[in-house]
Amino acid sequence: MAENKTKPEKTSVAEFINSVEDEQKKKDSFILLELFKSITREEPVIWGPSIIGFGEYHYKYASGREGDFLITGFSPRKAALTLYLMGCMENELAPFMEKLGKYKKSVGCIYVKKLADIDLDVLKQLIAESYSFMKEKYPAK
Repeated sequence: MAENKTKPEKTSVAEFINSVEDEQKKKDSFILLELFKSITREEPVIWGPSIIGFGEYHYKYASGREGDFLITGFSPRKAALTLYLMGCMENELAPFMEKLGKYKKSVGCIYVKKLADIDLDVLKQLIAESYSFMKEKYPAK
């Protein structure tokens, strides 16, 4: 069975963020770093080459495939800041999403161009709800 390519790395989070070329994304990334740390009370870890993750959970699919992944986090990608808020898409957070501001979403991610486009208080609530949802769904063993 194939091994998960996105794993925790030893890369320094601060060095990674400082390597981001876009100055606005770099500033926004340091703001996100503090938001996620304060809400999750987890230390950030680089997952793969470019994701800053907080917390970890173990999953196992019916197919037998299993692995570990970050509970929540973000990545300062070239096109947008990618926010990994897996729980937000599975539970009743539509009222928050309506108040968030300008974003796009996929199954487990929210994409924003810059933090100025969204309401940070709403984002804090989404991070907290997503983190709590995932911790409850995948309790530590």
